[in-house]
This record gives sequence, structure tokens and C-alpha cells, in this order.
Amino acid sequence: MAGPEKNFWNTVKKNLPKDCFSTRIENRHGGGVPDVHLVWSGFVFWIELKVSKGNAIRLAPEQIAWNTAYSRAGGLSFILVKGARTGDLFLFEGFRASEIATAGLRACALYQGSCFEEMWSALRACGLCIIEGPAPLRPAPSL
Repeated sequence: MAGPEKNFWNTVKKNLPKDCFSTRIENRHGGGVPDVHLVWSGFVFWIELKVSKGNAIRLAPEQIAWNTAYSRAGGLSFILVKGARTGDLFLFEGFRASEIATAGLRACALYQGSCFEEMWSALRACGLCIIEGPAPLRPAPSL
């Protein structure tokens, strides 16, 4: 991450939930691995951070592929976007990466607003729902 995304990471880091352990990944070699790995009271997930100047969200093909494959394997990933104009946060499920790359901020967000506490609550609720219940949007694992 460079520039606006690095600043965004610093803001996210200051607003992490209590008992949340984070590791920022410095990946300059591609591969689509998200920016941050987090463990929050036993809840494990990845977040890709983006700053959007307009409605478009730039996701590389490798990022779309990684989030899709990780979700299909049962992992949890999210895409957190900061709107540069308004400062609003937009939280999306990682398995929607292809849709997000096409629709941008018009895609259906789990959360949209400016409160980190509310955003973390939405993220945790969504993640626990996926883990604990059937996930009709996620394909069943192959045997």
C-alpha cells in the first residue's frame, strides 16, 4: 500500500476493536493476497483496503481471484473502502470481489457510514453468520 491507502491503514489500525491482533502484509509481488490479516477474539479474517476517488473500486484480477478462491475454501475476507470525497466507509464481503470491481460503490455494501465501531459490528455479524449457518451464496466444498 502506498499514499492514501497507507494513511487509511493508519486510521483503521487506530480504530481496531479491543482484543484484535492485526498483521499488515507488504506484498509487492502480486498474487492478490489482501492487505491485512486479523484475529479478533478467535475470529479470523482478511481485509483488502481501498481508497476510492469516485464510484470505481480498483481491484486487480489477482485480488478478485484470491478473494473468490479463499471464500470458496471457507475463509472469510472483506473489502473495506474509504470514499475519498466523503470519508465514508464501505464494507463488502470478499466473495463479491468481481461484483465490486464492476459496480464499484454502487454494489450492495454490508456497511456504509463513518463509524468504525458500527462497521466492525457489521463485519463480525456477517462473518459469524457465514461461519455458523448455511451460506447460500458460497458454493459447497468439493469432495
